[in-house]
Amino acid sequence: MSTVDVPGDDAGRSEGARAVSAARAGAGSNKITWLTLALMTTSSVASLRASPTMAVYGLACVFLYLLPAIVFLLPTALVSAELASGWSGGVYNWVAQGLSKPLGFLAVWCQFAMTIFYYPSLLAYVASTIAYVINPNLASNGVYTAIVIVVVYWTGVWVSSRGTNAVAGLASWGLIIGTLIPGALLVILGMVFLGQGNASAAPMTASHILPEWTGVASLVLIVNNFLSYSGMEMNAVHVNKLRNPAKEFPKSMFLAMGLVLLIFILPALAISWVIPSDQLSLTAGVMQAFDAFFQYFHIGWLVPIVAVGLCAASVGGMLTWLAGPSKGLLLISRQEGYLPPFLQQLNAKGVQQNILVTQGLITTGIALLYALIPDVSSVYWIFSVITTQVYLIVYLLMFVAAIQLRRKQPDHPRGYRAPLLTTLCVVGLVASALAMAIGFVPSSQFGGGSAWSYIGIVGGGLLLLGFVIPFAFLKARKPSWRQPEPGTGTPGEEMA
Repeated sequence: MSTVDVPGDDAGRSEGARAVSAARAGAGSNKITWLTLALMTTSSVASLRASPTMAVYGLACVFLYLLPAIVFLLPTALVSAELASGWSGGVYNWVAQGLSKPLGFLAVWCQFAMTIFYYPSLLAYVASTIAYVINPNLASNGVYTAIVIVVVYWTGVWVSSRGTNAVAGLASWGLIIGTLIPGALLVILGMVFLGQGNASAAPMTASHILPEWTGVASLVLIVNNFLSYSGMEMNAVHVNKLRNPAKEFPKSMFLAMGLVLLIFILPALAISWVIPSDQLSLTAGVMQAFDAFFQYFHIGWLVPIVAVGLCAASVGGMLTWLAGPSKGLLLISRQEGYLPPFLQQLNAKGVQQNILVTQGLITTGIALLYALIPDVSSVYWIFSVITTQVYLIVYLLMFVAAIQLRRKQPDHPRGYRAPLLTTLCVVGLVASALAMAIGFVPSSQFGGGSAWSYIGIVGGGLLLLGFVIPFAFLKARKPSWRQPEPGTGTPGEEMA
């Protein structure tokens, strides 16, 4: 069975680089070093897109990144390594083996469904970045943002439907041109800015290490960081490529976690040094900081160059992975009959065009919300939270399945056995559940909107995408919906 995992998370985090690296690492039986795996993992997770969200909290962003890294990032990496080293097929097979096939479908469905909100928020970031080349005032214009989302997304659907991978080369450079170079430049400019005696826009004193406590709402930003860290399980499939997985995989993950934290924290701090929190846009914050630094150092001509680099990396990553999640869903559905035949149809290029078009129609409807709701940052934040909520279902199922597999199949061959697996799973499970609960509490990023409206939107999105639709498919499925690929056969078990 093919691996059906999809990227977690974030634009600019170089999904293409992950795909290319994974393909190289997986070819044949070649071994890889723990350092190589650490760098692959870093390219899978790290990005600049979430930096403005954390920059709002100034020095406290260190704590806000570190806490979810300990209670979510580390358990996810170690637990998924054991699962990947013992069971092929990605999260569907892990959950199907540990719990049940319907819950396995729910897991792979949520991996696909989260992209419905992921792509609009990603392209909102692209739109705001492009705005700094055309007219910075457009960054907060909802109609402009909606137009960019619709045009770029449908262009991506058209490219994907033609079965071309012409943009793979562009996406494979995403980590370099969209994260490392801009991130390093941002930090260097920020340090020089402070070194010249300029005051930081955000206080950098010891009393600001912890975020100001304003009740449960002060914890909401941590939820978004769970999505920032999602995707660690992707490279766990390479654990058997290490020469000594038991010793080398933990080293690889700890190094990757350190690198990811640096890439997340330092640019966020640099942004907070130059842009006051009450003026920071969640979608355009990266370009706001670059624009401010470039104007200060009289090198404003670099603004469009950086903007083009950030957009190229983000769009390239989107195009590379646009068909990925839907392809995984298609493969499972054709074998088990989870989706109706209409959604399983392929075009002449062998691409699941009907799924892409259906997803595109929904994405277009979501994009229109940017035009209807005045505050672009609020819409961006809501979509980010819904994306996180839906994807957390995958991790809840994964942690429970891991406990069950260790209990039910203790002697099953594993290339790597996670230490204190049950403890890791419980920590990850509790952290994910709390993150999901906290996600229903409006943060300051929601503006002055009604709390009940926020809960209704987030809860409605989670309920519809994470439960109603997948269970409707499970309820309606028929044996005739099975259309296994020639040569793959059909699963031996009867439909649950």
